[in-house]
Amino acid sequence: MKRIIVCEDEASIREFIVLNLNRSGYEVTDVCCGEDAIKAFEEHNGEFDVALLDIMMPGIDGFEVCKRLRQMSDKIGIIMLSAKSQEMDKVSSLMMGADDYITKPFSVTELIARVDAVCRRVSMTVDRPLDLSSTIVSGPFLLDLKSRTVQKNGVPIDLTQNEYQIVEYFLKNQNIALDRTSILRSIWGDDYYGEKIVDVNIRRIRMKIEDEPTSPKYITTIWGYGYKWSVPEEQQ
Repeated sequence: MKRIIVCEDEASIREFIVLNLNRSGYEVTDVCCGEDAIKAFEEHNGEFDVALLDIMMPGIDGFEVCKRLRQMSDKIGIIMLSAKSQEMDKVSSLMMGADDYITKPFSVTELIARVDAVCRRVSMTVDRPLDLSSTIVSGPFLLDLKSRTVQKNGVPIDLTQNEYQIVEYFLKNQNIALDRTSILRSIWGDDYYGEKIVDVNIRRIRMKIEDEPTSPKYITTIWGYGYKWSVPEEQQ
């Protein structure tokens, strides 16, 4: 049974979420504030598959909870809940390390579909068979398929599960222009919509791997199409 922590300060919304997740077979721990979410995460030794976090809460807000959970675990799936539909809220959530976001009000169908999708990605990351001997080298980068880690010049790079999968997809398709749709489907699946999540994750990865994120050398933008991974000749 998949375990989920729900952090929502409005009791009626929290009860609605918990009821429907339980009906769908999830084991749910629910809390009403950010402080309790962090405490519950620590008390359960981080053994949650997904966290649903409301953004607007008194005290520690959802952004800060997301940031702290991501610092403690790069495996947990994080979905942000927001009453606002502004693009900045969505981008900020993803930049903090969230995997997805849901805008209130939302239907039971959308809630379960989003949670199911994130759970599948978490399971794929943790449980899928690994090639125990392979590594991929690209210039200063070494991707280890056994440990699912990436290094640059021998120094580990701290990546979330989605970021690692994107880098792996790039390194398996070096020097090939990849359109946003193919990246989206490869990482998030065929049933996910919204290519903005690709752009935001690319921005996060650039901040971690590029010497100058605003002038990227490794992940270049193919305007109107997508992105390409390549290494400058002097580093090959």
